[in-house]
Amino acid sequence: MTIDPAIGCLIATSTELLFVIAIVHKLRDLRRFSEIFAAYRLFPLATGRRIALVVPALELVVAAGLILDAPTLALATGSALLLAYATAIAVNLARGRRDLDCGCAGPNNRRPIAAWMVWRNIVMAALLAVALLPWTDRPFVATDAVTIGFGTVCCALIYLCVDRLSGVTR
Repeated sequence: MTIDPAIGCLIATSTELLFVIAIVHKLRDLRRFSEIFAAYRLFPLATGRRIALVVPALELVVAAGLILDAPTLALATGSALLLAYATAIAVNLARGRRDLDCGCAGPNNRRPIAAWMVWRNIVMAALLAVALLPWTDRPFVATDAVTIGFGTVCCALIYLCVDRLSGVTR
């Protein structure tokens, strides 16, 4: 099974945008993100705070890998991160800890975790896995650039709409 390179590039550029925004959110207040991460209680407190510093670095691997033409590493890392986020949220929901901040909306915008976030991250990880499939060997044409550009904008808008509407219906 193969995918069209325009679709692969659309997934890659949308992923890059998502992870660049995530990095910016975390780096705006890394101390606060470290506290949010440690609050998930997946590791001992001190260890959790140290591991929290690795998360933006891994997100940078995703964004930089897509810019520097290392898509396999970037997409696999991104998929693994999204599945790890889904697992962390699911574990804490199972523990009944629904008051935790998801850590996904920046340091000044507290959002409690919810089941839809688990599914969102699983779906996005699956999309990244699709982009890891071999791409068909065809030349890019001008309409591919338009497809990728407008497609990325549409993906961002759909993500924002789903994010907003899912938060309202909790």
